[in-house]
Amino acid sequence: MACGIPPDTRCVKWRFGCGHNLRLLFFLFYLNMVSGHIRYSIPEEMKKGSLIGNVAQDLGLDLKRLRSGRARIVTGESIQYTELKTDKGILVVKERIDREQLCGDITPCSFSFEVILENPMELHQITVEITDINDHSPTFKRDKIQFEISETANTGARFTLTSAEDQDVGVNGLREYFLTENDNFVLKQNSNADGKKYAEMVLQKPLDRETNPSLSLKLIAVDGGTPQRSGTVNIDITVLDVNDNAPVFNQSVYKATVLENSPRDTYVTTVNASDADFGSNSVITYYFSDLNSGLSDLFTVNEESGVISITGLIDYEKDKKYELRIEAKDQGGLTDSSKVIIEVTDVNDNAPIISVMSFTSPVSEDAPSGTTIGIINVKDLDSGDNGQVNCKIEQNVPFKIRSNLRNYYTLVTDTVLDRESVSEYNITVVATDAGMPPLYTKRTFNLKVSDVNDNAPVFSQGVYNAFITENNSPGVSVLIARDSDWNQNARISYLLEEIQVNGSPVSTYVSLNSETGVLNAVRSFDYEQIKQLQLVVKAQDGGSPPLSSNVSVKIMIQDQNDNPPQVLYPVQTGGSLVAEMVPRSADVGYLVTKVVAVDVDSGQNAWLSYKLQKATDRALFEVGLQNGEIRTIRQVTDKDAVKQRLTVIVEDNGQPSRSATVIVNVAVADSFPEVLSEFTDFTHDKEYNDNLTFYLVLALAVVSFLFITCLVVIISVKIYRWRQSRVLYHSNLPVIPYYPPRYSDTLGTGTLQHVYNYEVCRTTDSRKSDCKFGRAGSQNVLIMDPSSTGTMQRIQSEKSILDEPDSPIEVRGNMLSLVFVK
Repeated sequence: MACGIPPDTRCVKWRFGCGHNLRLLFFLFYLNMVSGHIRYSIPEEMKKGSLIGNVAQDLGLDLKRLRSGRARIVTGESIQYTELKTDKGILVVKERIDREQLCGDITPCSFSFEVILENPMELHQITVEITDINDHSPTFKRDKIQFEISETANTGARFTLTSAEDQDVGVNGLREYFLTENDNFVLKQNSNADGKKYAEMVLQKPLDRETNPSLSLKLIAVDGGTPQRSGTVNIDITVLDVNDNAPVFNQSVYKATVLENSPRDTYVTTVNASDADFGSNSVITYYFSDLNSGLSDLFTVNEESGVISITGLIDYEKDKKYELRIEAKDQGGLTDSSKVIIEVTDVNDNAPIISVMSFTSPVSEDAPSGTTIGIINVKDLDSGDNGQVNCKIEQNVPFKIRSNLRNYYTLVTDTVLDRESVSEYNITVVATDAGMPPLYTKRTFNLKVSDVNDNAPVFSQGVYNAFITENNSPGVSVLIARDSDWNQNARISYLLEEIQVNGSPVSTYVSLNSETGVLNAVRSFDYEQIKQLQLVVKAQDGGSPPLSSNVSVKIMIQDQNDNPPQVLYPVQTGGSLVAEMVPRSADVGYLVTKVVAVDVDSGQNAWLSYKLQKATDRALFEVGLQNGEIRTIRQVTDKDAVKQRLTVIVEDNGQPSRSATVIVNVAVADSFPEVLSEFTDFTHDKEYNDNLTFYLVLALAVVSFLFITCLVVIISVKIYRWRQSRVLYHSNLPVIPYYPPRYSDTLGTGTLQHVYNYEVCRTTDSRKSDCKFGRAGSQNVLIMDPSSTGTMQRIQSEKSILDEPDSPIEVRGNMLSLVFVK
């Protein structure tokens, strides 16, 4: 709501209304800056983080403006009680606020600070009023009050009581006094000119020493808070005999003036009272009756002479006036009271304080003369001439300072700046007051000068080489380009020249951020498909006119170990079992077979090693680490099992390494019947169906009859042929390992440098398999059909069979392979 201030200034009413500072508004209006003045009211002792108000809403600002303007609180106080949450636009309590500590008995209690925003500059003043809560009880400085009152005291005689002190104010402050019921005294309550309450005890019935030589009363002070608090002090009255005149001050009010920072024992004034009595009843003693606010620590009175002097530190900035109540008491206990008002005179004991409202750095070298670079606020806690401040710039620099409103100054440029001559300035501002002697304060500002567009973008290299590992995630950054200019001139736009890579636009491989110059991969690369990208990047700055330059970028794809080794031989099939045959007469180092594998990766990712992972008898065989050859490492004995199962693992040299395993079956025997007895005992998984039990039993009976009949015939024939071909297995011809025929390495760069091909034939039904024989090179092959319960087609060892052109078996050397078909 409007509060009688300029239209461009907002004032928010919150709880208790709104306030404004006309001088601050005039300054902000003069500088043509958006400003506002809001006022909040909160109770004291709120917890840290408690909400004070929504600054963004009350000032009509959005949260983006608070963040972009770097909104912050500027206060000259040593303790910052509030905090601005720019992410929410709210003002919260930062430190515990004790109204009594902050303001004492001053009301209303408030503190102010400014909220500064930049780009454009905004200055908003916020005043927070601290309301009192009833957190203090009335207290008395004395434990008890003692009076000595003559029995001749007249009715209506007044006796001033010690005032209670309540640090709370307003309704929570001291409200009234109560005196316990008695026959002699009543309580009368009065107020000082400053509103402080004090009580007097008035005699309404003469005292009778013979009846009551002493009285004990209680004075109760209560406040007006809710719940109500109270304090109590005891009053001990001693009744004296025969003193019928009380002391009387010659002035009702004494006034004095002292300089702040006056030393101890400095004379202030002298009070004087007289007594019409004679003798001891006319002897007067002076003392302070009101010890509130710690005034007894600052002043003292001589009990006999009535001289008041300084005992503590007098600070004008803390208290400008002191009010004391002094009592004069005679020997008979009669008293009179008077008031002493002490005015404090200011001295120049505070140097000016320079606060930075806003400072802009760097500033462009082409900024015109008169450009504002900073706003400062200068305060002096002293008063009068001691608080008048003059500001100037100390050294000879192209800047000057202007004063548009009291306590506020602006720093402006005096000439056009040249960054090539001076790129940085240290500006020292000196604030001097008009006191005697004058005090001053210095503040140095570091200002950097920014560049204009006088340099074209320059790449640090003629060609950029970037490396990226294949199988990268899309979005991986591979290049950042930079410009040597500053600020606007460094706002470069980057363009990617459109070229074709493998028939596709280069934009399908990489993307270029036009603002940051960051090249990102937009898809995953495969080293096996593409090994290098070459493109051209153009950098153009935002100057006027714009400047540009080009650079070549080479992106090299690095191989990753993403392909496991592939075993070419022995071929692992689910329908047949291949076994290598080793005669028991084999010597140490006998070549059983060779595991052949390749890896399509390159470099060390394609370096393969072979290891024997598991074996029926590890002491009988070994595998060549580099060539994959399986050889015997000791002499074969009759105790060695016929059926040997070897598991060979093939690992590459990548990080992490990848591997493949292959199972090699070896038959250690000198004859086929011996091999047959070991390798025909296969178990087959059977599936049962309760609904087909009858049919299965019937089929089993038929098959068993046919199988037994065939087995008897086949075994007879096989035994006869086997005896004729035994000579084949005692030959000492060299062993030639088996390699799959007609396999070809199309790349010619893998670990397998020879050319091989292989062919496997099998049926889909393992119980009805047939084997199609063809030439197997130098491999000796034995075919066994477990479905016929061990029926074996004997290898023809006679020369006539071996020489036939369509013979399915060729024996060469002393190496034999077994192929079992399920």
